[in-house]
Amino acid sequence: RSLAIDLKAPGAVARLRPLIESADIVVEQFRPGVMDRLGLGYDALKALNPRIVYCAITGWGQTGPKAEIAAHDLNYVAESGMLGLSAGSDGAPVVPAALVADIAGGTYPAVINILLALRERDRTGVGCKLDIAMADNLFSFMYWAIGNGIAANQWPTPGGDLVTGGSPRYNIYRTADGRYLAATPLEQKFWETFCTLIELGAEFRSDAGREHAVRAEVARIVASRDAAHWQRTFADQDVCCSIVATMQEAMADPHFAARGVFDRKVTADGRSTPALPVPVDDRFRATAFEAGYPELGEYALGGDQVEG
Repeated sequence: RSLAIDLKAPGAVARLRPLIESADIVVEQFRPGVMDRLGLGYDALKALNPRIVYCAITGWGQTGPKAEIAAHDLNYVAESGMLGLSAGSDGAPVVPAALVADIAGGTYPAVINILLALRERDRTGVGCKLDIAMADNLFSFMYWAIGNGIAANQWPTPGGDLVTGGSPRYNIYRTADGRYLAATPLEQKFWETFCTLIELGAEFRSDAGREHAVRAEVARIVASRDAAHWQRTFADQDVCCSIVATMQEAMADPHFAARGVFDRKVTADGRSTPALPVPVDDRFRATAFEAGYPELGEYALGGDQVEG
């Protein structure tokens, strides 16, 4: 259902009370303290419904020196060190193509912790408050960088390490027609096949200690032929190479079609669009493959239409 209400309006909390008393989960993403000032903080809601699971998603978390600082996804990626591991052709960090902090650092951890909280509530009979900090959760994705730095004192650099562009075995190469090849023949068996398929000279096949020279030679060879040539060359080969797809190409990929990734549709106002794929197994999803959604504020609360 979709309800709309001005939380600052007089009587807003009282009108929400029946919903709060019956709710299992509340998710909020204001800065720390805002919900308390609105009379909707965890302590206030817990007093009405001790079983409620209250999930607060923020950039920096509920505590700490940065808790009140305004920021967006790119800021969290920058200050967690993740952005510093990327580098474009000029050496400058590259703006990520995905909202990593919002989705991977916020949404997914929120779902995980909400499910854990519900299981805990099954045991204890009471809910809890969850503190989901998007910036905190980005460090999980850099386990290898943290491990190398702490255990071996080899802190990674952009464009200089195995998975940051320093190796010819894990890199992106431009083709003759301006497209790109993502090549990741890391293991020796894949590397040997890759070298044979691109006809890399024998003097370049041992890349240890001379990664820059080998990378340059691979780049020269890949740039001599177009993407279609390399697509044919690597087809049905066990070599871990891909032509970088556009979004349109990816959505039309026969593999994703076979798995039904975009089969579900959302329909509203006479128009349909593929539903955003979510990482939920089909056994836990509704059987209908087409659904609509309520308009903002479509449902009434307490007998009246709620608007704001």
